[in-house]
Amino acid sequence: PLPAAPRPDPEPVPAGPTTPAGGRVDYTHPGRRSAAPAGRHPYATPTPAAPAPPVAPAAPVAGDASGWSMEERLHNQVWGMFEDLARTVASYRGAVEFAEDRRERELDAVLDDPRSRTGRGVADARAAASERYETLVARAQEALDRDLAQLAAESRVVEPALPPALAGWESPVWHAYRPPEQPPLSVRLGDLGLPEAPELRIPMLVRLPLERGLWIDAGRLSDGEGESRPAGLRALAAGSAALHATRLLAVHPPGGLTVHLLDPAGSGAAAFAGLRNAGLLAPAPPAGAAGVAEVLERLTRRVDLVQMAVRGGAREALPPGLDTAEQLLVVHDFPRGFDDRAVTRLRYLADEGPAVGVHLLLVADRDDAAGYGPLLDPLWRGLLRITPLPDRHLADPWVHHLWTFTPPCVPTGSAVLETVVGATARARRPGR
Repeated sequence: PLPAAPRPDPEPVPAGPTTPAGGRVDYTHPGRRSAAPAGRHPYATPTPAAPAPPVAPAAPVAGDASGWSMEERLHNQVWGMFEDLARTVASYRGAVEFAEDRRERELDAVLDDPRSRTGRGVADARAAASERYETLVARAQEALDRDLAQLAAESRVVEPALPPALAGWESPVWHAYRPPEQPPLSVRLGDLGLPEAPELRIPMLVRLPLERGLWIDAGRLSDGEGESRPAGLRALAAGSAALHATRLLAVHPPGGLTVHLLDPAGSGAAAFAGLRNAGLLAPAPPAGAAGVAEVLERLTRRVDLVQMAVRGGAREALPPGLDTAEQLLVVHDFPRGFDDRAVTRLRYLADEGPAVGVHLLLVADRDDAAGYGPLLDPLWRGLLRITPLPDRHLADPWVHHLWTFTPPCVPTGSAVLETVVGATARARRPGR
């Protein structure tokens, strides 16, 4: 028989807990003794670490929001800036209101006590209450300034990165304008601001296609209730409508939007002359009430046909001559040229049109339609009111601030509008 192979030495086994003479059992794991610093028990309470220095806010980045595309991320980022401004101003106003209420309560408590109503005590109490009030207001102002500075820095980064549909007319992106291949996610109607931040403007964006029609108010402004209409307001309203129509045409692909203009009295001809001469408007209808009835009947029939096709799942069964592009009806100087039947059809288009691609842009003074009484109240409520001059009339649904709406405008001396209209017209020409 072969000699037995030598067995390897057994691995060392850690010794169990020992009981030194006069000591207690040590339950510390032998392998963890080296983790503790010398002279310190491994299970001793750790010394709290020093507080970390304050971290400076990260530099803002354009498109730093959720979304599937850069356009959607920018849209969501702009709305996030709007909500941040609403919250920070609401916090500031709430803090100032709390400070005022507390000061009033403290002063009332002093005056209610006959022993402290006179003499040096009342002066000291008033001084102490005023000092606490000023301290609270100063802290609120400091927080507001910090948040506004961050929002202003973000605005300086985001504004130059906005695409044409979301950019202001002063943006350099219009100088390299090319007609898009796809309709945009949203469009810019103007800017919004609050009195606490007069230099900060947040773009007012609405989703496309428009779920609500637009009403450009050519009457009295909210800031001037009871005063006469500002001079030239009707002309400014017509120019604002033409500017909105130009942007909507420019941000849709060629042939993706058809604009119909109803101007029975011809008072808006000058404002829409550029679009008319470039061939960007549908053929002009007959003047007067006959043209109004013709256009409304054609658009009403289109809404009915598309609704029946959608409900029956037969979009391919639409008549071959039907214009499948989005439709925008611009009504200037409403209700001139409208009778009861035309008003009923206009209300029908405002209610049923957006779901099937027929949208409304109304230029009107509500006082001119006062003869219809409450019949038109649902129409006014269903439209989004905007103004041709800055006006404080838009309320948000979160904290109910009254925002100042500033309409878009082309910089003085700029030819950007003519450039955009020309490029849009060339892209719509057949055989381009």
